Parts: sequence; C-alpha cells; structure tokens
Amino acid sequence: VSTQSTGSSGINAEYGQCQKIVDKYGYTHLSAGDLLRLRDPQDPQTVTDRVAHYGGTIVPVAITVKLLANAMKKVPNGQFLIDGFPRNEDNVAGWNKDMNDKVNLKFVLFYECDEDECLKTSSSSQRRTI
Repeated sequence: VSTQSTGSSGINAEYGQCQKIVDKYGYTHLSAGDLLRLRDPQDPQTVTDRVAHYGGTIVPVAITVKLLANAMKKVPNGQFLIDGFPRNEDNVAGWNKDMNDKVNLKFVLFYECDEDECLKTSSSSQRRTI
C-alpha cells in the first residue's frame, strides 16, 4: 500500500501533513529527498556523489525509484507514504514503468503553495535523514 505526497518544496515541512497521516493511519514516512541525501554503506558510489554528478539538477528518475523501492522493502507492514515524489511527468512515467506492478498505489496528494510561502517554509525547514 502506497500513498504519495508531492507539491511545492518545503510545504510538508511547515505544515506536517505527512506526519499527520503517519500518526493517524500508521504509514511509514519515506522522504525522496532524504533518501537522495542518505549515504549507503553498501554502495561505494553514494547517492550524494550521484547527486553531485548531476550538478544539483534533478537526479534521473531511475535512481530515485530504485532508492524508494529499496526503502519500501524495509517497511514491515508494507504501508508507506512517499513524500516529495513525483515532482514532474518524467517522475510519473519512471514510477509507472518500474513500480506499477509492484505497488498498490492508493492515492497521490498534491499540495499547492504560493511562491512567498514556499520560500519562507523551505528556508526555515531543517533537513534530516531517515
């Protein structure tokens, strides 16, 4: 069982929508951004190195989907909320190509936030790793 939460950068950090869903329904929160920043001791080329390789631009969807798939395998009850993905149509196509037959996607939440609010929330958010 999967739900996905996406929207303007920083909006979830300010409003805690994912945490509310986790608390109420027992989902495990998986942040695509946190997974991209996480160092994997099993992989000599860390994801952080890969992100740097792409010059800070959006990492290819195959990398993000692989990280999410690996994290989802570790969720004991199989219920997870993916935060910050998909970000664009390419992400949706990559997800559908690799995960469509592996995940029971229940719904996607999209949060919209005006530019000033997004800048305020993204500058005040603290990055964390899972």
